[in-house]
Amino acid sequence: KLPVAVTYAENGAQELSAQTRDVSARGICFFVDASIATGAPIEFTLTLPPEITLTESIRVRCKGKVVRVDDGGSNGKVAVAAVIDEYEFLSES
Repeated sequence: KLPVAVTYAENGAQELSAQTRDVSARGICFFVDASIATGAPIEFTLTLPPEITLTESIRVRCKGKVVRVDDGGSNGKVAVAAVIDEYEFLSES
């Protein structure tokens, strides 16, 4: 589980703190406190730790869209699944 900052534009850009459930090259599932509409475009940045990269931590900015929302998540959290359409690796600076 990795922390992730999710930004989506609903009544202006909003940023939510989230916790990942699953991440792959094509998609992500994360838990948030508030629901995000299915089909909504999102951006998120996550930091891949050395345990995953086998080198140093790497930050990745991704753009995608929400494909599924499950309001019956654990601990009152909302599970959001999104497809990743594009991503870029961010420099350390």
